[in-house]
Amino acid sequence: MQNVRDPELPGRLLAVERDALIPLLRSRAEEDFALPVAACPAWTVRDVLAHCSAALTRVVENRFEKGAFSPESNDRDIAERAGWSNAQVVDELERGMTEAGPAIAKAGGALDLIALGEWVHAGDVRVAFGEPGAYAGAGLPYALALLAQATTERGHVPLHADLDDLDEPLRLGDATGQRPPARFIGDGSTLVRLYAGRPVDRPYELAGVEAAELNILGD
Repeated sequence: MQNVRDPELPGRLLAVERDALIPLLRSRAEEDFALPVAACPAWTVRDVLAHCSAALTRVVENRFEKGAFSPESNDRDIAERAGWSNAQVVDELERGMTEAGPAIAKAGGALDLIALGEWVHAGDVRVAFGEPGAYAGAGLPYALALLAQATTERGHVPLHADLDDLDEPLRLGDATGQRPPARFIGDGSTLVRLYAGRPVDRPYELAGVEAAELNILGD
């Protein structure tokens, strides 16, 4: 059966992204951490990274108090790290990307989208830096597989995607057949952008669904 949950997949995505992102962050000048992030209005690169590291630390420490991951909680997490150096934020992010996989695996799918959200935020940071490969790179195959799993598990809008990056079509969303699947033709990074509500900068074809209906990450 396609899109059966692989509990190790979120951890693999985080590990692949860790190995690409952390060296990039450590190579950047201090002032680069103050750059604005277009996908997250009012947040800087540092704010996004602090949000990401805090979220993974919550997962590792199993701290899910009421309101965790709400906008107010996210702002508190960022404020709590205001006195940290940029290097400390990056160190916490590296630890989280290394250690969160097993905790996500044990959660039965409830936390899978956190791994995908972390990967998307890494793309947001690349955009802010003017770096190539935003929402692409070595993690893209894992991100697409996780997106397919998560949308199927949640009964999201059914969609068949013919991707330039994959030999076989990718099936996402509700597998019951109650709604005819929408169709997407384009590349994988564009598909991720649509599901993450990020601006699209390449041509694509979409039929049977409005782009806004695909957004599953909500930020």
